[in-house]
Amino acid sequence: MMNLSIVTHFVLLGIPHTEGLETTLFVLFLSFYIFTLVGNLLILLAIVSSSRLHTPMYFFLCQLSMCDIFFPSVSSPKMLFYLSGNTQVISYTGCVCQLFFYHFLGCTECFLYTVMTYDRFVAICHPLRYSTIMNHRACAILATGTSFFGCIQATFLTTLTFQLPYCGPNEVDYYFCDIPAMLKLACADTSALEMVGLISVGLMPLSCFLLILTSYSCILCSILQIRSAEGRHRAFSTCSAHLTAILLAFMPVVLIYLQPTPNPWLNAAVQVLNNLVTPMLNPLIYSLRNKEVKCSLKKVLQQVPILSKK
Repeated sequence: MMNLSIVTHFVLLGIPHTEGLETTLFVLFLSFYIFTLVGNLLILLAIVSSSRLHTPMYFFLCQLSMCDIFFPSVSSPKMLFYLSGNTQVISYTGCVCQLFFYHFLGCTECFLYTVMTYDRFVAICHPLRYSTIMNHRACAILATGTSFFGCIQATFLTTLTFQLPYCGPNEVDYYFCDIPAMLKLACADTSALEMVGLISVGLMPLSCFLLILTSYSCILCSILQIRSAEGRHRAFSTCSAHLTAILLAFMPVVLIYLQPTPNPWLNAAVQVLNNLVTPMLNPLIYSLRNKEVKCSLKKVLQQVPILSKK
């Protein structure tokens, strides 16, 4: 990727229409970020420390927790840095890295939700063949595939964005380097690239969502055929947490990238929800509806000296 730009750095202007609220936003976003890191680390510890949770479903949940740790870490530290009164300048290379890793981790999560849905589909629709289909090799291939295709998608979008010349304005009207904000600063006609980017960003989550919808249609049919009320309740309970997480993950993408008329303030608010709030809620969603995870979490917390004394 050739850098044709004479711009060496960019200035992040932050969230639109929030002047004077820097201290409040800093405390709020820092709290979200800390809870996100702690919650996902606890989920990881709970799964790793319990042999009962060493199954494909929890293996993919571990990968999701790792993504939820790194995903907000792409934009939050820099945002917190300038909200605390420090410089809003980000280097050209830093901006490229921010955009790449944001879409790499975002796409990986999108593919991962699809894989997790497939895991639930096999578990509920083909329970007798579950251990054969979802063996260690298959899980490793699926987990690696989510990261590989996420990397391909992010490389394409990053190359598409930064092959443009940036030779004039360098103020990014946003709180991190994302495609719509960067294209506004390019010294070239971006209409064709905007269309290609929109199709690329839109088709990937749409394809994943259609696969998820198809899988859950089959899952629903299988659940309704279960005779016992307890069996149906257990199956619904297993899927409800995953469905909630999917809706929280996919709705911001639709609102940000597929809206006909972009609204900077709405985009920023939804992006904060996507970057900080959703990764923070995922540990709660998966632990509150899952007795095995809750039991393992209790054991982990009891091993913490400060908490075990209480």
